[in-house]
Amino acid sequence: MAKYKIAVIPGDGIGKEVVPEGIRVLEAAGSRFGITFHWRTYPWSGEAYLRTGRMMPEDGMERLREADAIYLGAVGCPGVPEHVAVWGLLLPIRKQMRQYINLRPVRMLPGMRSPLRDRRPEEIDFVIVRENNEGEYCDMGGRIYQGTEQETAIQESIFTRKGVDRVMRYAFELARKRQAKHLTSATKSNAITHTMPFWDERFRAMAAQYPDVRTDQYHIDILTANFVLHPDWFDVVVASNLFGDILSDLGPVIAGTIGIAPSGNINPAGDFPSMFEPVHGSAPDIAGRGIANPIGQIWSGALMLDHLGHPEAAAAVEDAIEEVLRDPHMRTPDMGGKTTTVDMGKAVAGAV
Repeated sequence: MAKYKIAVIPGDGIGKEVVPEGIRVLEAAGSRFGITFHWRTYPWSGEAYLRTGRMMPEDGMERLREADAIYLGAVGCPGVPEHVAVWGLLLPIRKQMRQYINLRPVRMLPGMRSPLRDRRPEEIDFVIVRENNEGEYCDMGGRIYQGTEQETAIQESIFTRKGVDRVMRYAFELARKRQAKHLTSATKSNAITHTMPFWDERFRAMAAQYPDVRTDQYHIDILTANFVLHPDWFDVVVASNLFGDILSDLGPVIAGTIGIAPSGNINPAGDFPSMFEPVHGSAPDIAGRGIANPIGQIWSGALMLDHLGHPEAAAAVEDAIEEVLRDPHMRTPDMGGKTTTVDMGKAVAGAV
């Protein structure tokens, strides 16, 4: 029997509501496929910051390194600036654990209704591969002349050949495994004069090593438009940190709801644990009402199972999600239904 130590960070808001349902489903999958999970929960959150002045303790990274994977809910709460929550917990984990791949599948599942007219599930099925460690989200820069008319803020973007090549290689390898074998690059080299032309050059160089993968590229502005107009054009999309962040919110919205969107922060080498979390935030406006959609958390658990080497268990969880969503009575309010968070979790676990 396979055994894993999983660090659990429920976080804030609806994170504390959807994580238990994700664990419920993972336990069901573990029971069926002979997998044992040892869960260790850490109460690190915006609420912790308000009490202690820290999102996580000084030895937080050392504790996480002991785990085989990290299962995160959401962070952010009223009273804590968003950049404090992100830079106090999410980004340090992603960077220090070298989780340089942010993997975000986008699918319109059976039973979902896209806001795009007449779209069918088979027309919205792609994966966004986002660079997760450098790019536009580097902590390089600062402010000078604060409080004066000359106040200036500078934010640097860092693109290294190593960082760009490794995310592109991952995306090409993923595209090669998929039926369409098609990879799209997000760029803005017509206006961003240094980093984006470099990104394009490395994309062309990498494409030469994968002649079996069809490629194209779009500037980010028209790419977002084509997500809406032609979602069926896309299979795998590779993007820098900022562009990937934007696209991977837009993607699940056109599929029907951001509430189902999963993500994995992947360390492909396996020398640090990877982290799995839903794309949605902590949603304080609906927290505590029991109506949050747990599918994003549950599906993130499926990504974790696949990463840990259990593709059959991962597929069983995804199949269970699809089976439950086919029932029009089993949908949370964001999908037009009245099902509660707990009932949805129980239904998916039962289907597993």
